[in-house]
Amino acid sequence: MPASAAAATWDPHQYLRHADHRSRPFVDLLARVPELPAVGRPPRVADLGCGPGNVTQLLAERWPTAHITGFDNSTEMLARAEAVAGPTAGGGLLDFAPADATAWTPEPGTYDLILSNATLQWVPGHPGSFAAWIDALTPGGTFAFQVPGNFDAPSHVLMRELSGSERWRGRLGGRLRHADAVLTPGEYLERLADLGCEVDAWETTYQHLLTGEDPVLDWVKGTGLRPVLTALADDPAATEAFLSEYRELLREAYPPSSHGTVFPFRRVFAVARKGDAA
Repeated sequence: MPASAAAATWDPHQYLRHADHRSRPFVDLLARVPELPAVGRPPRVADLGCGPGNVTQLLAERWPTAHITGFDNSTEMLARAEAVAGPTAGGGLLDFAPADATAWTPEPGTYDLILSNATLQWVPGHPGSFAAWIDALTPGGTFAFQVPGNFDAPSHVLMRELSGSERWRGRLGGRLRHADAVLTPGEYLERLADLGCEVDAWETTYQHLLTGEDPVLDWVKGTGLRPVLTALADDPAATEAFLSEYRELLREAYPPSSHGTVFPFRRVFAVARKGDAA
């Protein structure tokens, strides 16, 4: 996770409670990544914002001989990821290292693939880093990412409104992201095409069917609510008071049905292939 998320303490266990739903966009993104350039050595891959490493492992299935490095600035996430580090079944290597997405600038020509899954929404002004990341690719390499595009969904709007209310704004005001945290697919396409890339950009709204008691609250506890939970961590009574108010708002916004609770979730994708010319 990047510096803007560094103020939040991350909980790998909570994050992985919805691992199946969270990993699906990564799989859909990976399916659109083209074959990597033949460079006379094993592929070199970076997973920027790797989290607990659960989806980073899927890269080794696609490119068995690759040296894959997952980067994150959460010590909690990296500690969990280390459990899957080491040589891969295909003769490659999976390792992890600390890095901050707001300042990460690898050497030119370092990677054949730079991939980022649900991370760049935490990086204000992240399109400004695209040029350096494209420069870090070998000719014919790929930069691919997906970000949540649901900042105008009730789960986020209600969270922001409650955090900005008279009761909470003194402790929580300004901590949460707004609707401009990410761009539209068309805007990403323009930015990347301007850098000389062949671009595939799209969006998908998943209809996640969640089960259990207050499942939308359980979901956001692992991601978007982390800055709030971190800010109130030293005050259990305040934490429970906030969660109680937010829980009631979510129950009204996302009522359960006989099949479970439907949680629409829009995501934005882009796959940019660098030109073959050196």
